[in-house]
Amino acid sequence: MNPLARIPAVDRLLSDPRAAAWIAAHGRAVIADCVRQALAEARAMIRAGAPVLEEAALWGKIEEKVVAATSPRLRPVFNLTGTVLHTNLGRAPLPEEAIVALTTAARQPCALEYDLARGMRGDRDDIIEDLLVGITGAEAATVVNNNAAAVFLLLNTLAQRKEVVVSRGELVEIGGSFRIPEIMRRAGAKLVEVGTTNRTHRHDFAAAIGAKTALIMKVHTSNYAIVGFTHAVPERELAELAHEKGIPFVVDLGSGTLVDLEPWGLAHEPTPQESLSAGADLVSFSADKLLGGPQAGLLVGRRELIAKIKKNPLKRALRVGKLTLAALEAVLRLYQNPDRLADRLTTLRLLVRTQGEIEGRARHLLPFVRAALAAWPVTIEVTSLFSQIGSGALPIERLPSAGLAIRPTGKARAPLLRLEKALHALPTPVIGRIEAQTMLWDLRCLEERDEAPFLANLRTLS
Repeated sequence: MNPLARIPAVDRLLSDPRAAAWIAAHGRAVIADCVRQALAEARAMIRAGAPVLEEAALWGKIEEKVVAATSPRLRPVFNLTGTVLHTNLGRAPLPEEAIVALTTAARQPCALEYDLARGMRGDRDDIIEDLLVGITGAEAATVVNNNAAAVFLLLNTLAQRKEVVVSRGELVEIGGSFRIPEIMRRAGAKLVEVGTTNRTHRHDFAAAIGAKTALIMKVHTSNYAIVGFTHAVPERELAELAHEKGIPFVVDLGSGTLVDLEPWGLAHEPTPQESLSAGADLVSFSADKLLGGPQAGLLVGRRELIAKIKKNPLKRALRVGKLTLAALEAVLRLYQNPDRLADRLTTLRLLVRTQGEIEGRARHLLPFVRAALAAWPVTIEVTSLFSQIGSGALPIERLPSAGLAIRPTGKARAPLLRLEKALHALPTPVIGRIEAQTMLWDLRCLEERDEAPFLANLRTLS
């Protein structure tokens, strides 16, 4: 008998009681497609010389297809990379207050663009504008879906078909190959570079300003640092020059933070408050990096400039929804009580964890991890590490940390690669990093409350 003839038909498998629960949960079409894929693989194996799959093995293959087809694509992971604000892993983890606010907004109608006091349509920016104004000291504020959008929108509003003067040393490229010159060109503005890569002076800006100049722009180089023989014009001087010429001075902070980080032992990162005090007319920054909120781009500054930006038709295209606003409002309210910020704002809490605290947790976890990985040909030890903030924030800042070093018992790298693949296939994938024949698990982002589910997840490793 032809072995291929022993492969059961799709309809017979779909009528089997074992498929009924899947069909009820996910629909007949999805399960039928999974069955067809499993049968196609079984036929390919037979043609390659493999024996016919036993029925139990075939159902196992179908189940694998069903799980893969019906599992969420956006899955939680354990971030053991040592990068706190990891762009590929979703950047800032939200504090509990933001999660509650987001869930409430998702579950029911809310006054997104409705002025309850006047009983008429309102402005969704009102949800966060007073908070941003109160924290930064700006006259007005608005929000769009990320900082690149904020920069694009302000350039398109204030500098379309005009010139924007920027220091050559600040023409940054951010993640995903998005470059300031390209954003400027797409916004309809003409870039005028001044100075050199490492040194730019006030007279360079002054010489470049002409009748077509719309504004002076300073871009904070948040994702790299130029050291050595350097010079940059202070913001206060650029603001004075811009105002002498009757044009706005704009600062793109990139990451941005609403508090001075130095009291917590972190390096200084410029704040919108500092730029506004120096005379900036507009400041743009991210909400989902050091600020610790959801993905959004924030603009604060002079009332008349914010009003112009909000009238741009592109503002509607770049606006945020109720879920972002709910989470952002909750996060901004935390900044009203800075004394408790390090306890309540998840991002800051992770950044200020000490090496000693993290090493203590690593030593506590070590025997449990060794037990979970007992079948793997590896050794596991506690090690000192350095974390990084990530997402372009404080690029040369390294945070003393600790974690686990996993090394193969032999010289081959293959066991680590197989282990990495198995860790990625766990119910909650574990993401570390491999350096010099060693898998490193930096435990900075694994808090005490995460340890029990982390270990339970690890015990499922096969």
